[in-house]
Formats: sequence, structure tokens, C-alpha cells
Amino acid sequence: MNLESPKTTINKSSEAVFNFLSDIKNFEKLMPENISKFEVLGEDKFLFALKGMPEIVLKKKEMTPNSQIVLGAAGGKLDFSLIGNIIEIDANTSEVQLQFSGDFNPMMAMMIKGPISKFIETLATNMPKAV
Repeated sequence: MNLESPKTTINKSSEAVFNFLSDIKNFEKLMPENISKFEVLGEDKFLFALKGMPEIVLKKKEMTPNSQIVLGAAGGKLDFSLIGNIIEIDANTSEVQLQFSGDFNPMMAMMIKGPISKFIETLATNMPKAV
């Protein structure tokens, strides 16, 4: 299952956006209002929970300076990635698009597609104000 957020324009350099997303503590600023828990578990790992959903632990897996950050599930039963693609438009403007990629059975995919789509859309929408 692959989902993409709308592209979001941010009035900051690709380096500034990358540095913001590299610091996992900043993901708390991007979370939707219905977050019930957010906890930093280390330099590269955090846990969050949305009301009515199980806790999810994300860990930094890969980083390509100023262009991409890949977070992946850290443990748990589900294997998925959340990818932040950063495109430099000019020295002071960037575009970000989040991608969610996971391998789920059809029943699970059907159940989580809506909530996950809304979640990544909210993260992307909150980014211009937070960065």
C-alpha cells in the first residue's frame, strides 16, 4: 500500500526543512490534534498514539541530506515506512511530500487507508507553520 500527501510549499531552504525533520522531537509539532501520546525514546526513535489507535514507534532508517528522510516502524506487527521527500525550489523555498509505504493484507489495508491518508496529510499541512 502506497499513499502520498499533497505537496506542501515551505518558505525555508531544503537544508532548514531537512534539519527540522532530522530532529525527531519536532514531529510532535506536526502531529494532529487527536494525538493522545508522544514520547521521544532516543536520538532516532519516538512513540506516538492517536486516540483510538495503537501506539506506533517510528525510527529514523535513512537520511539523504537536504532531500529525503525515511522513518520506519520499529518493532510491532506492522512493517511500513514514512518517507519525507524534500525538493528545493530555490534558496528560500522547498516543497515537501510525505509518502507512506507498507505491506498489509487487503483487510488491514482497507481499514487503515483512510486514517493513514488523513494522518500524513495533517503532518504535511502542519509543516509550513512548524518549520
